[in-house]
Amino acid sequence: MAKEQDSKMKRKAYEKELRKLQVELCHLQKWVTTKGLRVIIVFEGRDAAGKGGTIRALTEKVSPRVFRTVALPAPSDREKTQIFFQRYIQHFPAAGEIVIFDRSWYNRAGVEYVMGFCAPAEHKRFLELCPEVEKYIVDTGIILIKLWLEAGMEEQEKRFAARIDDPLRQWKLSPMDLESYRRWYDYSRARDLMLKATSSKHAPWYVIRSNDKKRARLNCISHLLKAIPYKRLSQEKVKLPERSEKNRYNDQATLRRMKFVAELY
Repeated sequence: MAKEQDSKMKRKAYEKELRKLQVELCHLQKWVTTKGLRVIIVFEGRDAAGKGGTIRALTEKVSPRVFRTVALPAPSDREKTQIFFQRYIQHFPAAGEIVIFDRSWYNRAGVEYVMGFCAPAEHKRFLELCPEVEKYIVDTGIILIKLWLEAGMEEQEKRFAARIDDPLRQWKLSPMDLESYRRWYDYSRARDLMLKATSSKHAPWYVIRSNDKKRARLNCISHLLKAIPYKRLSQEKVKLPERSEKNRYNDQATLRRMKFVAELY
């Protein structure tokens, strides 16, 4: 275990590389908005595979109006009566948007299938139809990128144990997470069925090793920057204008009557 820990990327090196990639993400953002591109990024993987942290690294330095994250709860009774893809399609991007699905329609191939929330026939039908639906999505001009984060059995156990002991992460553990932990091999078989049936020429799956969270984040962002062709666009240097002295008044004095938060720090 110590050897594996030693091989993990050091924070200083990680932060240096992450900053370089985040600068490029800002250039990508300008290209996407200027050219009116529409992009969907699907993040899937086992519980504790590192999806949330990877998405945060991807989005923390860009505009949430461009990089929009969608993490849908369990379907409502009304949504259960709709066409399966319907509640996802309403979140698809308009021009100049990158929509990130933190779990997606592939719930049907994962948790719904393993936990028995859908019938075997529904699961089979999903695997058959999904490539056709994604072909339609891509044919409309949307760039579709599908990522599977793969953490090993021992790494998942270590992350779950850390969540149990850390009050800042205990909220991440749900009864469903514990059940998914118990059913490791059921999820492995479901994963393999899904990847085989839905990795197509127009919408292939890309697997990211995520035992080392830092390397996984860097590899993910690097891949995305290659998967969405872009160019750096020139940008005029911003110059702050002079402040007008017209109608000048003591704007701090007017605050003295207000209630202020106690300055404990």
